[in-house]
Amino acid sequence: MNPAADMDLRAELLKSIWYGFTALDLEKSGKVSKSQLKVLSHNLCTVLCIPHDPVALEEHFRDDDDGPVSSQGYMPYLTKYILDKVEEGCFKKENVDELCWTLTAKKNYHPDKNSSNILPEKDAFRLWCLFNFLSEDKYPLVMVPDEVEYLLKKICMAMSIEFNCVELDDFISQDAVQQNGFTVWAFLEMMNSGKLTRGTDRGIISMAIEEIYREIVGDVLKEGYLWKKGQLRRNWKERWFTLRPSNLAYYTGEDRKDCQGNIVLDGNCCVEVLPDRDGKRCMFCLKTLSKTYEMSASDTKQRKEWTTAIQTAIRLHLEGKSSLHKNLKLKRREQREQREKRSQAKEEELQRLRALQEERERKMAELELLKEAQKQTQTLLEQEKRRQQHEQRRQALEVQLREAEEARASMQAEMALKEEETERQRRRIQELEEMQKRLEEALQQEIKARLDEEAFRYAQAGLLGEEEEKMKALMALQEEQEEYILKTQREKQELKQEMENKSRALEEAQRQLEEVRANRYRVDQDVVAAQRKLRQASTNVKHWNVQMNRLMRPIGPGEKRPSLRSSLPTFQIPTQQDPGLRLRKQSEEQDQWSKENVNKSAGCEGEKRLSQASNGDMDIP
Repeated sequence: MNPAADMDLRAELLKSIWYGFTALDLEKSGKVSKSQLKVLSHNLCTVLCIPHDPVALEEHFRDDDDGPVSSQGYMPYLTKYILDKVEEGCFKKENVDELCWTLTAKKNYHPDKNSSNILPEKDAFRLWCLFNFLSEDKYPLVMVPDEVEYLLKKICMAMSIEFNCVELDDFISQDAVQQNGFTVWAFLEMMNSGKLTRGTDRGIISMAIEEIYREIVGDVLKEGYLWKKGQLRRNWKERWFTLRPSNLAYYTGEDRKDCQGNIVLDGNCCVEVLPDRDGKRCMFCLKTLSKTYEMSASDTKQRKEWTTAIQTAIRLHLEGKSSLHKNLKLKRREQREQREKRSQAKEEELQRLRALQEERERKMAELELLKEAQKQTQTLLEQEKRRQQHEQRRQALEVQLREAEEARASMQAEMALKEEETERQRRRIQELEEMQKRLEEALQQEIKARLDEEAFRYAQAGLLGEEEEKMKALMALQEEQEEYILKTQREKQELKQEMENKSRALEEAQRQLEEVRANRYRVDQDVVAAQRKLRQASTNVKHWNVQMNRLMRPIGPGEKRPSLRSSLPTFQIPTQQDPGLRLRKQSEEQDQWSKENVNKSAGCEGEKRLSQASNGDMDIP
């Protein structure tokens, strides 16, 4: 678990447990008996889903007496045996709050049963939880008026009514609230008075409190109905969506009983606006590393709110913040502290200016007194001089002149001292006036610097928005580049496969060419043998023709060759014009022509196959 998140969870649990501990302090002495602490510890272990050791409490306080235990004494046991074993996500904090609310409400919450504006028990519990969330991290728990005003404004906004500041100011003007802030019981008393709700229906008030409770305590950034496109069947269905900083869950209905899916949000997610299609309008999509979820809002305002809320959740995850309202609470606290510091500094500056003004007035009064004293001194000196002249008229002229010179010298020295003092006072007043002017100029410069800082912040926010848009465009370009690379790789594989097929076809064509050449060689051998046989037959024919020509000699009339007729058989020797010899020659010419055609066709076929194999276009049988 994140250490900061662990500390926040522990602080929230301690607020609720503090109420449970103080509820068991029936005598309001700040101490609780061990038997009651055993029951409280067992119930806490049950709702926190951790194992309970009943002997641990006794062993922890073994050295103490049998008296009750204070909250400071119970804290080490609570930390070691309960809070250190708590794991986030293994329990429901609402159960812890209900346990502590049950204990403290029984003792401290006593609304007027006869009032018509009293809140239901469930709404009072939710307001108690909201109070604990927004209260200061000091015990006893109180909520400053600014946080009360913030909470009441959100409730009134959820009820669509105007917030009544007059009633809150009247309640804040009470002495107890001015000194210590709001306690939860004073806050619930104010809510039960009905002055802030002004006769609004209870159902509307309950719905508003539940909405604010889920938003602030339940970390729900936004929820509502959206149309979602399915991942498998690709059909559109209306779902109830609940957005938190870490996930976006969707259900079949508003009761959130049947969860249909949960989309985990991280730094790799982004949301984009889509054009209208498939009969849906106001569409947008949420992209994760593995899937893209398409959704449709009811109008452009809802789409804008959903996209902004999802971007806020992603930004909180990137900044390592688990809750939006905890961050807003810390910011409001820092702003209050800065306002208090500025107010205190301004008050100190005003006090210093008042002191300087008083000092200036005092110096001016002293200067006036000095001037008056100087005038009185001059008057007295003149009277004394006249009296001395009247009384000492009889004295000698030299004594009178010497005394007069001494008096005049002393008066001049005293006047010089007075004038020097007056000059110093005047310079001091001028310095004070210049200092006041510089302070006013510094104050104006600080105000101008604050305004410039706000302008720079707005400009920085605009630049961040532009940077985010450029980052989205860069991501889209990167996806297009990856698609183009995949397409190029597929084309390369197809070309490689085609080259392999052509190579195999070329090898097959070469093999067939070798076979054609072998067949051609065999046919040539057969033709040579046939030509040899033909030449031998032609030679035999010529030989027999010669023999027949020798034997066939013309017989004269009356000559008889009985011996020849009796020794040789009778047959006709064909001549050059014999039809049988012509047929034999024609058959030999046809055989020669057919052999030439066979050789030509075999050669053409081999050359054709060779050219097809070289071009890679030969069909492989």
